[in-house]
Amino acid sequence: MTKTTTPTTQSPNWLWPVAVITGVAFLIVIGISSGVTAVQQLSDPGALTRWALPATKIIHNMAWSLTFGALMFAAIILPRFTAMPKRGRPVADDATEHPAYTRALKIAGVSAIIWTFSAIAQIIFTYSDVAGMPVNTSEGFSSGMLDYVLAIAVGRAWFWMTIIAAVVTSLIFAVRTPTGMAWGAFMALLGIVPLALVGHSSSGDDHFAAVNSIGLHLLGVLLWVGGLVLLAMLAPTLTGTSQLKPKIKKGHTQPLIYTVLSRYSAIAGVAIALVAASGVANAAIRMDSIEHFMAPYGQMVLLKGALTVVLGLIGLAHRVRVIPRLKTGTTQPPANARKILWRLIAVEVVIMIGVMTTASILGKSEPPKPEEIPPDASPARITTKYELPPELTAVRWITEWRFNWLWVAVVIFLAIWYIRALRKLAARGDKWPIVRTIFFFIGLAILLWDTSSAPAIYGLVLFSAHMVNHMILTMLIPIFLVLGAPITLAMRSMESRKDGTRGPREYMLAVLNSKYSKVITHPIFAAVNFAGSLVIFYFTPVFEFALRYHIGHELMNVHFLLTGFIFASVMIGIDPLPNRPTYPLRLVVLIATMVFHAFIAVALTGSDSLLMAEWFSSIGRDWGLPAIDDQKAGGLIMWGTGEFPTVAMVLIVLYRWRTEDVQHAKRRDARVDKYGDADLDELNEYYARMAASQEPTTHDNPR
Repeated sequence: MTKTTTPTTQSPNWLWPVAVITGVAFLIVIGISSGVTAVQQLSDPGALTRWALPATKIIHNMAWSLTFGALMFAAIILPRFTAMPKRGRPVADDATEHPAYTRALKIAGVSAIIWTFSAIAQIIFTYSDVAGMPVNTSEGFSSGMLDYVLAIAVGRAWFWMTIIAAVVTSLIFAVRTPTGMAWGAFMALLGIVPLALVGHSSSGDDHFAAVNSIGLHLLGVLLWVGGLVLLAMLAPTLTGTSQLKPKIKKGHTQPLIYTVLSRYSAIAGVAIALVAASGVANAAIRMDSIEHFMAPYGQMVLLKGALTVVLGLIGLAHRVRVIPRLKTGTTQPPANARKILWRLIAVEVVIMIGVMTTASILGKSEPPKPEEIPPDASPARITTKYELPPELTAVRWITEWRFNWLWVAVVIFLAIWYIRALRKLAARGDKWPIVRTIFFFIGLAILLWDTSSAPAIYGLVLFSAHMVNHMILTMLIPIFLVLGAPITLAMRSMESRKDGTRGPREYMLAVLNSKYSKVITHPIFAAVNFAGSLVIFYFTPVFEFALRYHIGHELMNVHFLLTGFIFASVMIGIDPLPNRPTYPLRLVVLIATMVFHAFIAVALTGSDSLLMAEWFSSIGRDWGLPAIDDQKAGGLIMWGTGEFPTVAMVLIVLYRWRTEDVQHAKRRDARVDKYGDADLDELNEYYARMAASQEPTTHDNPR
């Protein structure tokens, strides 16, 4: 009897040698041609630093990306076990871990260690380069490097990257669950923050756009590069079926490689869009003429862009031609499709190594457009990193724009997701109220305007404009987004996983049912968080942090948007939540919040003490109200813009309360008409007996 074996697969044998050779060749050729590795005239750090700095940067970026990719695959793409437990039963202690999951965690552990040590190497070599001192073991070099880490932004950034890498490494070896890997992937993403803040365009023109575009670019790279390289490494283990149940009907299963590629393809599509769009934004900030593209820096940008386009075309070929051929309804894909798949992935990996090498050297190169603040910079440029905008008029509330690319990306992503979710419902024949869609897109439009137009631009120089920006973000936008019922749409449009993995729907359910969700959606907590955030923000150093630092500004935006969304969801939302207060309690909370807002607004309006006086009084503004009067105007704006949305929520609560009572009465009447009302009949009989007992008898007649 012939024993059947499961066919195995692997990436081509030439992949990794060619990938290494490609990386070294790009490093040598581009490093020499760009002048990055040339001897420095004034203070040369030595040949070791000149070559090791870009080399360790390439290793760091690859290890970071691979660590994140492995964690992402373990968290949302790969099954953990080879067999699923029965519903409602825990996983057995002797359950066999899936080979692909095991290999992903091993890769994550090794790459995380390399990531940590390469981050340490970057501290050493960046200090050597900045100090113009060859690497040595002297006390002067060590003490200087300590000062570099403590006092210089680049040194602090690489120090925090080292800490993040070390924490992620420890987490990988401490836990093995998909949830733990999801937390590890989230922490790995935090490394984007320090690198984006010290990107060499972050001190030039359009500071916010520069930092945000670098951050989005790094996010796209992590999603794309890490997943692609990991796929090539997981090749021998991606065999068999994607369904883990022992008995599966014919045609109800798919090869594991098809399931994995399908899930990663959706992520890669988002990553390619992020890399391409943010790359164009970065180039526009750093170069503004055709001559700049003729310089070595511009030529590297063109080379990187061309290679990225080639990678995008190969990815499109995957999605359109290769992946559909893997969907066979059996346990194995066709052999020829499998072979083409791994060859294409191998080519992608090699080209990707070239792109990553080019990008790493590009980050060390000097862009053609100077990025330092000019010596004759205005007070507004020095303080806010932007020139003073023209006087604010009614028209300029609409015409002034400076795109915040982070929130542009958020708006575009949410809009595309909402439309795709609607299409899924329509394909199933499910209905979705058009008014919800209208509300949601109104909220997105206001979010785009609030973060990229006059409220954000003038919010840096006028307290009143900042208050408009803040109150719209936390009071107005959340109402429209909540009325769009995005959580309900997500739950109805996302498919549940049947193979033991956790997808977006499973993680969303886990969050909604968590103790944390029960706490933050409690009406009292939501109200205190919503209203109390105002006091903490404006009357503590948090306000200064949000004005002076880009990360503080974006955290402010995220916090107030989420705080407002949670509060509006609890008060007027229809999305599923752990806590849904009664209508009377909602009215009490809304009225209390309105009173608290008014109290803070009155305090700001009547105060003669200027908040952040060293900021608003030192930007050289020669138009508009004096700073203290503008602050009082901001208090009035808080009062007005805080009351109207709250009154709107009160009206919505009253309307829904009445509608629910009417519907309840109709249902009750229909039930009584059909089945009768025993309680009412019994009560009527009781009153009839009482009436009969009180009727006058014959001997009571006075005659």
